[in-house]
Amino acid sequence: MNNPKKIEERGQWNSNIEFLLVVAGNIVGLGNVWRFPYLCYRNGGGAFLVPYVVVVVTCGIPLFLLEIAMGQYTQQASITCWHKLCPIAEGIGYTGVIMRVYNCMSYVIILAWALLYLCFSFYAKLPWASCGHTWNTENCEDFDALNKYNQTINTNSTSPATEFWERRVLAISGGIEELGSVRWEILLCAIAMWVICYFCIWKGVKSTGKVVYFTATFPYVMLLVLLIRGLTLPGALQGIVYYLKPDLTLLLEPQVWMEAVTQVFFSFSVGGGVLVSLGSYNPYNTNCYRNCFWLCLLNAATSLVAGFAVFSVLGFMAHEYNVGIAEVAESGPGLAFIAYPQAVAMMPLPQLWAICFFIMIILLGLDSQFFMIEVVIVSVIDLVPTVLRRPGRRELLLLVFSLFCFSISILMITEGGIYVLQVFDYYSINGSSVLFLSGLQCLIMGWIFGAERMCDIIEDMAGVRPSRFFSLCWRYLTPLVCTASLIGSLANYKPLTFNRTYTYPGWVNVLGWMMTLSSGLAVPVLAVYLLCTGKGSLKQRCIHLCQCSDDLPLTQKQREELSKLTPDAM
Repeated sequence: MNNPKKIEERGQWNSNIEFLLVVAGNIVGLGNVWRFPYLCYRNGGGAFLVPYVVVVVTCGIPLFLLEIAMGQYTQQASITCWHKLCPIAEGIGYTGVIMRVYNCMSYVIILAWALLYLCFSFYAKLPWASCGHTWNTENCEDFDALNKYNQTINTNSTSPATEFWERRVLAISGGIEELGSVRWEILLCAIAMWVICYFCIWKGVKSTGKVVYFTATFPYVMLLVLLIRGLTLPGALQGIVYYLKPDLTLLLEPQVWMEAVTQVFFSFSVGGGVLVSLGSYNPYNTNCYRNCFWLCLLNAATSLVAGFAVFSVLGFMAHEYNVGIAEVAESGPGLAFIAYPQAVAMMPLPQLWAICFFIMIILLGLDSQFFMIEVVIVSVIDLVPTVLRRPGRRELLLLVFSLFCFSISILMITEGGIYVLQVFDYYSINGSSVLFLSGLQCLIMGWIFGAERMCDIIEDMAGVRPSRFFSLCWRYLTPLVCTASLIGSLANYKPLTFNRTYTYPGWVNVLGWMMTLSSGLAVPVLAVYLLCTGKGSLKQRCIHLCQCSDDLPLTQKQREELSKLTPDAM
């Protein structure tokens, strides 16, 4: 008989393949498809790969390895992991979790949009392919008709895809002050996505480890299909040339390097505790060192290949409209919900390519959403395992959290919801917070815990000692890059605007900074609290809070040193 008071085991990944798929599903997301290609094009084409590779080597890979190794060594999620390694830095774990809570609220809205577009993709005639609908204005111009008569695009005109997105799907209001009514179609799609997320991860690693065999691999099938189709279109070569044509002069621009830093940190999913939590489900002797290199290579390669798929299609659009690539190039939602749908509407069998594209977008986003939720849930469970690691408790906690996030996200499903979503994206999960966490994490692990000690631990777990370059990065290079980028990010801060036309009211920016500080302040506040409530002198408290837990596993090197001191114990 099952004992309802029995504490369940934490669980582990069933195989290394399962872990690789899980992490690949998390790090390979929407940013690889809709942000990296555009950044590469805008910041010097092939020349952008220089700062990108430099940042990957000095920050991306070292942080990636550090976070996975921290979770694997402690077998704890992002909060309790820090409690075991360096208690005074426990606020880093709380900050990461708070950021992921904000992320969970907003990210699912993008999935809801993609699901709605997927439903529209089954129509006999794609609704964003032409004008003449009730939501279209007199400025809408059917570009098929323009091409038929070899006319050029009127600068005052709008495309059917743009009007479908802004007037039919979002019904955008005049500003954040005008939230308007709830868009019921998006609401239903959001409910569907939350239901899918819930049942895919409700059993923890038992269910998530099985789901990723499909959700982490099928997007690559779709990407390959879209890549092949894109490369066969007229004008594809023109788009790829624009994508990769190097402009070395832009390497002298600090902004180019800052955008490379931001892209790497977000696409590698470092600084927010996700990798720590996923690594905590690894068996102790998993070769995290080898896995790290393969996963980082996969992430970078996916970004590069996605650029070919995207810009081959944008080149086709530019060719058909007889305009430059700059006229059609978009990033973010503008690419996914305007530019690409507009392009597939011009192809033969447009429904097929639209279905492939939006399935890929949904699956890429779903994996990221899974593991952002998982970070929050497992971090809370690890805080009070005797209470929450009992039959049915995890499922209940997940249900409560999902309902909470969904209720807040309803604000983003209104006619003014896009303005609210952008506030979340700009402030609550911005690059400054990630840079701050990542730099501080390296300083603590490199100097207080000890970089060489961390290398000993990785060697003991993986059987391979990391290069001394990693120790150098954790102590010097990565904190330096993070600090410089953080200063540059704050110095270049500009109040939030929408479409470069709508300026947010001042109170929105104040509220946005409050959201940023709500997570970032957890680090100093908790450190001060622990110092004030500890026992002994201030020096004794500092020493105690900088020491790791006594119940952590001993490495082979530590066991040998211990045996020399106490030979009778052996």
